[in-house]
Amino acid sequence: MKNERLLSLRNQMKEAGVHCMVIPTSDYHNSEYVSDFFMARKYFSGFTGSAGTLVVTPDEAALFTDGRYFIQAAKELKDSGITLMKMGEPEVPTMTEYVDQKLQQGWTLCFDGRVLTSSKGSELEEIVRKHGGQLRFDLDLCDAAWENRPALIHHPVFVLSEEYAGESVEEKLTRVREEMKKEEAGIHVLTSLDDIAWLYNIRSNDVECCPVVLAYTMVTKDRALLFAEEGFAAGEDTSARERMEKAGVEIYPYDRFYEMLSSVAAQAAKEEQASGIWIDESRVNFRVLKELQKICVKAQSAQAGPVLLNRKNPTTLMKSIKNETELLHTRRAHIKDAVAVTRFMYWLKKNIGSVPMDEVSVAEQIDGLRAQQDGFIELSFPTISAYGTNGAIIHYGPQKETCAVLKPEGMLMVDSGGHYIDGTTDITRTFILGPVTPQMKKHYTLVLRAMLSLRATRFLHGCTGANLDIRAREVFWEHGLDYKHGTGHGVGNILNVHEGPQSFRWKLLPDAGKPAVFEEGMITSDEPGIYLENQYGIRIENEILCRKGEENEYGQFMYFEDLTFVPIDLDGVELSQMSELDKERLNEYHAAVFEKLEPYFEGEELIWLRHVTRAV
Repeated sequence: MKNERLLSLRNQMKEAGVHCMVIPTSDYHNSEYVSDFFMARKYFSGFTGSAGTLVVTPDEAALFTDGRYFIQAAKELKDSGITLMKMGEPEVPTMTEYVDQKLQQGWTLCFDGRVLTSSKGSELEEIVRKHGGQLRFDLDLCDAAWENRPALIHHPVFVLSEEYAGESVEEKLTRVREEMKKEEAGIHVLTSLDDIAWLYNIRSNDVECCPVVLAYTMVTKDRALLFAEEGFAAGEDTSARERMEKAGVEIYPYDRFYEMLSSVAAQAAKEEQASGIWIDESRVNFRVLKELQKICVKAQSAQAGPVLLNRKNPTTLMKSIKNETELLHTRRAHIKDAVAVTRFMYWLKKNIGSVPMDEVSVAEQIDGLRAQQDGFIELSFPTISAYGTNGAIIHYGPQKETCAVLKPEGMLMVDSGGHYIDGTTDITRTFILGPVTPQMKKHYTLVLRAMLSLRATRFLHGCTGANLDIRAREVFWEHGLDYKHGTGHGVGNILNVHEGPQSFRWKLLPDAGKPAVFEEGMITSDEPGIYLENQYGIRIENEILCRKGEENEYGQFMYFEDLTFVPIDLDGVELSQMSELDKERLNEYHAAVFEKLEPYFEGEELIWLRHVTRAV
């Protein structure tokens, strides 16, 4: 099937005179998670992971993905004719280096300019120029070769009230315009879905597990244009449209964005007397960049006009720093979530070996318990339920036909989360289902110690995740171990579960830019792990909130507040490998877990909760 799909794509390439094609994992907004309409890379490669880029030439094909998916991709690409390129590994070229190597003189390179970032598109444009070839970014060859492609669907939009957002649309627009004034920008073009949803306090479910609205926006000193009319037209609720109109936001059809982009940008820049057009080249797509470059070239030929300002979207930092209203509600969301996950743990430990279970059925169990919580909207990502050897696949996705059957032995790793009207959660626990080896307990204890160490860090303001990541990894490095993913990512508020700009990552990614300083109000995951191929995987994840601590002559000290309150499975802990400080941290955490959850449990469940949070 996969070879037939590649053959169909190559036929389309041949008819169009295309010699090399690049298919990223993205939509028109450079989103991490995309709707089915945009899953071209998955369709043509067969690789189901959430990150990767497919490059196809007449005779070869290569799939580039990161360390989270090496094991999964190797399995899914077997016998497909597609070469797995393990990004970041020694002697493995980057995607653009690979294209540079394969592109022959005069060849035509093609990609859909709407689904590739402007920065990556610019790199490829330079490579094509170097080889004397032609670049086609105006073609969507995938569409012609894709049988029964899913439709692009716009769902109804709803307003996130200020009771939960803590700030009005008008206030947020004022803040954005203040930043524009500082940068001398006459217009800001914003295309990233989470930024747009945050700015206008709107949500939807246009992307599974991401409550965002398919939309574009342009902000000038006195106009705000939102291109998302289909979502506002769906359903009978008119409150979202009324709220936008009250804030002075003009609503237009989604598909009119490119038609109006050039004229609005040119007019806004003209009125601002040669001021800049603000974009974030890491977030806008290549077509947007080329459209705006045309405006600037025309203006410069007339010796006047705008210039492109490549700056990080102001909303990126704004939305990462949660206000006190958001924090009040997200704490509530995390308690609801903790109740669901802890009840799942109770059910799992009580019934393993007596009730038939597999990876999918236990995922359905935890999903169902989460859905019972008040204010639940949807999962924040598809639940990862990985038993035994599957735990070594960092972002494993169980399938009913092939999933593993659980036995009263070994370990089950469950990474899950939810969106509530109060906030977004992300938690991983590795559960002990029965007898485990001494090595398993050793590694489980290392992961636990690493998570507790980072969570307990005190640091001076100005530190980034590159500075702090060592607090978790040093536990592994002392034993010659490591893991191929960041230790933590930012978490959105009823938005994307993966959010920038902050993260815990010592190894800087090529396109990541300068590491972000940790600010008060940022929510970040703390999730070290260990993954042994064909053996097992262990990950323990909490969400932590950055707060201000003591300020003295040395500066402003910062610390982390726990948001996640779910028991650690003590059956996996080897106490002899824990220092007194490790035990103190674990006992302190479990005491807080019991205090937070006690009101929600009774009878046998409460007795069990007291036992699993006991001091060690």
